[in-house]
Amino acid sequence: MNLKYSDLIKIEKPSRYLGGEFNSINHFDKNKISNCFCFPDLYEVGMSHTGMKILYELLNSLDNSFCERCFAPKLDFANLLRQKNEKLFSLESHTELNKFDFLHFTFQYEMSYTNFLYMLDLANIPFFAKDRNESYPIIIGGGPCAVNLEPIADFLDVVIVGDGEEVNVKLQNVYSKGMTKQEFFNVIKDFDGIYIPMLHKTHKDKFTVVDYDKKIKKAIVQDLNKAFYMSKPVVPNIDIVHNRGAVELFRGCTRGCRFCQAGYIYRPVRERTIDNICKISTNIIQNTGYSELSLFSLSTGDYPNLLELMDKLKNEPILKNVKFSLPSLRLDSFKGAYSFESRKSSLTFAPEAGTQRLRDVINKNITEENILHSLEDAFNANYDKIKLYFMIGLPTETIQDIQGIIDLAQKIQLVYQNVKGAKKRPKLTVSTSIFVPKPFTPFQFEKFADESDVLNKIDYLKNGLRAIGVNYNYHDYKTSLIETILARGDRELCKVIEKAYRLGCIFDGWNEMFDFEKWQEALKNVDFKKYLDEIEENTILPWEHIDVGVSKEYLKKERLNSRNEKTTRDCRLGCTNCGLIKFGGCGVTNKI
Repeated sequence: MNLKYSDLIKIEKPSRYLGGEFNSINHFDKNKISNCFCFPDLYEVGMSHTGMKILYELLNSLDNSFCERCFAPKLDFANLLRQKNEKLFSLESHTELNKFDFLHFTFQYEMSYTNFLYMLDLANIPFFAKDRNESYPIIIGGGPCAVNLEPIADFLDVVIVGDGEEVNVKLQNVYSKGMTKQEFFNVIKDFDGIYIPMLHKTHKDKFTVVDYDKKIKKAIVQDLNKAFYMSKPVVPNIDIVHNRGAVELFRGCTRGCRFCQAGYIYRPVRERTIDNICKISTNIIQNTGYSELSLFSLSTGDYPNLLELMDKLKNEPILKNVKFSLPSLRLDSFKGAYSFESRKSSLTFAPEAGTQRLRDVINKNITEENILHSLEDAFNANYDKIKLYFMIGLPTETIQDIQGIIDLAQKIQLVYQNVKGAKKRPKLTVSTSIFVPKPFTPFQFEKFADESDVLNKIDYLKNGLRAIGVNYNYHDYKTSLIETILARGDRELCKVIEKAYRLGCIFDGWNEMFDFEKWQEALKNVDFKKYLDEIEENTILPWEHIDVGVSKEYLKKERLNSRNEKTTRDCRLGCTNCGLIKFGGCGVTNKI
């Protein structure tokens, strides 16, 4: 890097690009495999991602490799790079990205796809895999979007589907033997969790679909207690979105909410023992100096013996003054857990739907009684700020379901007044997002809601919630429309995404940066309605070649249950035969 101090002081937060943070590792070694973990969003967002920190420390622990980091720069720094004829570089050794052996991109959300191209562009790396010769890095994609990366498949050399800890070590060991890219791809192509798009032909059906002899099975870490976990996470030099330690209690979820992609693609549930969690927690606090620790999972309150765990953590000498946060608490698994929450001000819950009928449709499996009793407990524990999340545009939704959101907010106000006094009101905020049908969920076949219908419901909520003194926030419809297209997209979208980037689309997940007109221009010659319309259940889907364990037949059965307003039990109460038996069962089932 040839940038000068006088250049850097002109940009916002230069610490985003300098590295040198506590616990960062700078040992670029030409005799080792060079990896750079690339997060296609700002430093503050990427440095809050636990998966990045795990893989960063893991790859740096190996004898044959090392790993550095890079984040999508803000426009001021990108413009500086271009003015100075500099390429995008890593934080640790300031090595240009095109000099690494592997670039690992994680895709946490579809709206980051143009940022992926933005980073490649700044690194002077060709977008399409077919245009990159042996002198360029191998580009790997992973993260939750890996279950359908067809919209950017032509840009990627390798996709890692599923858990990354073990498969990444295998890739390093194979590559260390010395071989061409093609030889490397031929060796790893049959590994669980490895999908190499260029080795698979496609054909046009309703969608452009991938031809395969056998499905690509996702990679699974069977025992989290034996899996690698970070002990020395990098401590950022500036404030970030989640600036605290983080410990994963368990992976997966047994609840089966029909809209939730994570609940299906991360199955089976694998839990850490209390002793393992305590060991990880003490290591992180000892090696970082953090004063706050997040105990997270998809549904933290479902961790068995959560109160016993919290008691043990509180009795660890090094954790005595540490604040604990418990994100992802459900309204039916909340009672008691709040007493260990350090922040006695606000709580966030997600009822998702305003009526019991619609909660049954989506298999939320919570009742109004659960909601009101849990909030009564919270108010008695001196919480007075409550945030409630709902979705608009869910299958079978009616205006009565929207009115149910207003009615529920009123009932919560009454509960608060019964606890605190008749003249008082809680600081209640309702937020709504727009339902996006995602791959590998029972709702993957559903239609994306019409704009006029959604806007009418938003207006209805605005008026109704304002009348009872409740704050209301809502998500932009057009952003959700593009997200749906990208989530259910196929390879036809590769050139669309390239065009969108060329037109100036970057940081599409940020409201102030999203430009719908540019996306419309990019989609002008594409029949994008097929990604938004209801999909016939027997259609071959763009992600059909990926096997996450849950069968398509099970998803269709769950969709039928939703239409009949029939709930499905929590997997912890008995196996629902989702298809994971071919992966060796789910562990939870084996305990029943």
